[in-house]
Amino acid sequence: MPNAACRKFGAACHHIGGMNPLVTKVHGKEKRWRAEYAALRQLCLASGLNEELKWGQACYDLSGGKVVLIHGFKDYCALLFMKGALLKDPKDILIQQTKNVQAARQIRFVSLADINKQKPAIKAYIKEAIAVEKSGAKVQMKGVAQFDVPEEFLRRLEDNPALAEAFHALTPGRQKGYLLHFAGAKQSATRAARVEKHAPRILQGLGLDD
Repeated sequence: MPNAACRKFGAACHHIGGMNPLVTKVHGKEKRWRAEYAALRQLCLASGLNEELKWGQACYDLSGGKVVLIHGFKDYCALLFMKGALLKDPKDILIQQTKNVQAARQIRFVSLADINKQKPAIKAYIKEAIAVEKSGAKVQMKGVAQFDVPEEFLRRLEDNPALAEAFHALTPGRQKGYLLHFAGAKQSATRAARVEKHAPRILQGLGLDD
């Protein structure tokens, strides 16, 4: 159990192989996936990783390096492996949440029985994820040039040299953020509206979240 200092400082404390009270509190409020979260949490804790609350989710790390977290959606809950793209995936169960997710991969579950059935595989994947983190291996991330530029934004850049210059002067991370945000809209009108809204920010040298 966490000591008094950890209870006092909450998220500032790591809980090696033990339960973080902040995670217990959040999971206690869960209605849809409470039993599934408890089972997945038990498996993650058994691996000896540190448990913390990160992004509002139960997250497990090794010396500060995020390895896996538990999260849930309407139709499924999942283990999200931060460097899942580097795992071998012999069971072919890792899922890329969207095409723009480069490193992380999910194992999805729809019931407690589903988790219990896959326990040996889950343990093996967690073990491999820990080994990957210990190795220091990193996922080779795509450069800006490998991202699609939505047609609506491309036209705007061609029509406005100042905007094009300002965009290319942004850091790669800020450029990727805008490209993903613009491309995330399904309708052309929505993409164009997003470009129109954020053009002034680009001209100011600001990123999407600055």
